[in-house]
Amino acid sequence: MKLTEVQKKSISEALNAYLKQHQMSANEFVKRSEINERYIGAILKGQIITGNVLIADKWYKMIAEKIDFSLKKEYWEVRPTAQMMRMLETLQEAREHSTTHVIIGETGCGKTFTSELFRNKFPVDTYKITVGSLDTIGDLLDKTLEAMKLSTPKTKSKKISAIADFLKKKQMMGEYPTVIYDECEYMKQPALCSMKELYDGLIGYSALVLIGTDQLLDNLDKLRKKNRSGIPQFYRRIKFGIRELNPIDRSFDQFIQAIEDKELKVWLKKNCENYGELHDVLVPAMREAERLNEPLTLGLVRKILGNPRI
Repeated sequence: MKLTEVQKKSISEALNAYLKQHQMSANEFVKRSEINERYIGAILKGQIITGNVLIADKWYKMIAEKIDFSLKKEYWEVRPTAQMMRMLETLQEAREHSTTHVIIGETGCGKTFTSELFRNKFPVDTYKITVGSLDTIGDLLDKTLEAMKLSTPKTKSKKISAIADFLKKKQMMGEYPTVIYDECEYMKQPALCSMKELYDGLIGYSALVLIGTDQLLDNLDKLRKKNRSGIPQFYRRIKFGIRELNPIDRSFDQFIQAIEDKELKVWLKKNCENYGELHDVLVPAMREAERLNEPLTLGLVRKILGNPRI
């Protein structure tokens, strides 16, 4: 998609507002975004040319992605669900007091979305790492170092020390470092044990937040009962920092109140199990309804899904 002059101007204005809101210098943004400082400087001034070179669209798009500025129409409105508000409160508490929390919630309740909102609100000193199902402890530590733009030492202990030293310096500079690990139900025993070591190194200096489903607690409980090395000690450290989110409100009233088709409302409540599934059904349907200039109906949803029997 080729950007228009209006879109480029909007990105320039959004970048200026973003730096002001987060009290971030242009140099700090350059460092975090890895975008050429000449381009950033020119775009901040509303210029589309630096020297004799036209700034390519890809740099504007990279900036838009970094500052969470959408170039497309948003069909999904953010709703302050009970899960979102509880998560934001917990993340804020962890940030302000450099504490450790484990946030547990159902699949599709908005955990990842909310953690992204929080990171975008505090981009200077918030580091989010997504745990993969195949990640080893080495992989997770490397991801953490990469998020902090740090070089990678060779040994596990040196990696943990490098992370801890970096975050301690952040706090000494008056910042509120926060490290978030998402989808922690995928963490294996060695990774959970290393979280204990990381916790010990960060206590009082940085917030540490683990986010996952109840599988994370199940895994911890099984390992604890088997007395696996390091697990009882880690559990003792996090026991009173566990926060379980409310069950999903499957009436979905916050999201579907404006829908006029009563049959569609009934169908959504019957077939969608969480906010994620609701999003996956409604967004393409709303987009298609607008394109066709048609009302949003159950018939249209079934047509888009390609399965009229559902």
